[in-house]
Amino acid sequence: MSDNEQTPRPDEGSERKPQQSAGVSGSDIQNQPQPQPQPQPQPEASDVPPAPQTGRQRLVAGLWPPRVTRAQLIVAVLLFILGLGLAIQVRSTSDNSALRGARQEDLVRILDELDDRTQRLEDEKRRLEDQRTELVNSSDQAEEARKQTLEKERQLGILAGTVAAQGPGITLTIDAAGAVEPDMLLDAVQELRAAGAEAIQVNDVRVVADSYISGEAGDIEVDGQDIGAPYRFKVIGKPQDLEPALNIPGGVVQTLEKEQATATVTRSEKIVVDALRPAERPDYARSSSQ
Repeated sequence: MSDNEQTPRPDEGSERKPQQSAGVSGSDIQNQPQPQPQPQPQPEASDVPPAPQTGRQRLVAGLWPPRVTRAQLIVAVLLFILGLGLAIQVRSTSDNSALRGARQEDLVRILDELDDRTQRLEDEKRRLEDQRTELVNSSDQAEEARKQTLEKERQLGILAGTVAAQGPGITLTIDAAGAVEPDMLLDAVQELRAAGAEAIQVNDVRVVADSYISGEAGDIEVDGQDIGAPYRFKVIGKPQDLEPALNIPGGVVQTLEKEQATATVTRSEKIVVDALRPAERPDYARSSSQ
């Protein structure tokens, strides 16, 4: 063995010692802190899919906030103005209508009255045409013309109140202590004329085209003659037209009842109008046939 082999190497002894000191005992392992588990990364909010929207939410999202263009705004304003104008026109028309609150049977009765007026005009037209035909075809045209002249004179005398008249019609009796104004009686006369009245008498006064009613409640005059309650109208005409004309909604009878007056309408097959007016010659008007 050579000297190199027996001599221990100082480097090897120094290397073992540190290795033995580097060893770790069981108690050291227990006292060593344990590693903590690392938290799992949470997914970001942007990675979560949104919940599906309901139909109402989609509708609200589509309507709000509103996305209105200038053209749409102009069209909306024009439509609003048009609708407002139509509403005002319909409202004014409905407010001015006197029959908007009438019942169905009242409207049917008014339509029947209009049909009757049309029929009367057609009958009058036919009668005049027959007279013209008789005049043309008559062998004695002078005699026929005289007969028609007399008949026309009687008709004009009835309208002027210079001759008495009789025929079917109605009687209107208004009984009130003082609530009846002159204009209410005038409304009754005008309503009767519009319904086809041919002769009218109020108490003892004949009412004609130029008659007037004046005074105040409780002191009423017709053509300057005093008349007192009860006021009794004798009217010659078609009863089926005269009576409904007074009983229409908002008409003469309802107006009088609102004033605590009593209005009674009675039909009759024979009404006698015998109050007369003196025949007056016009001051300026003359017949053009002279």
